[in-house]
Amino acid sequence: MKKFMIDIRLEGLDNETRMKLLPREQELVKEMEQNGVIVNNFIKLDMSGIFMVMMAKDPENVHSILSTLPYYPYMKITITPVRVVNSVNE
Repeated sequence: MKKFMIDIRLEGLDNETRMKLLPREQELVKEMEQNGVIVNNFIKLDMSGIFMVMMAKDPENVHSILSTLPYYPYMKITITPVRVVNSVNE
C-alpha cells in the first residue's frame, strides 16, 4: 500500500443534500479511519472540502475506495502520491 494526499473539493452539493447524506458519510469515513485506510483528514476552513491522507494501491484504488462515499458524485479530487520524511525532532 502507498500513501496519497487527497485534495477534495465539493461541487454542486446543496446544503439540504449535504445534511441528508452527512450521517452516512461520517459513518463510512470513521470505518475507513478505524481500518487504517484514512490516515488523517482535515476539513477546509471554508467547508468547501477536505484534505485527506489515504493508504491505497494506486490512484485508481483511491477512486474505488472514495466511490463508496455518498458525497463522491460531488467530489473534485486531486491525488498526489507522498512519502513520509522523518522529522529531526522525532
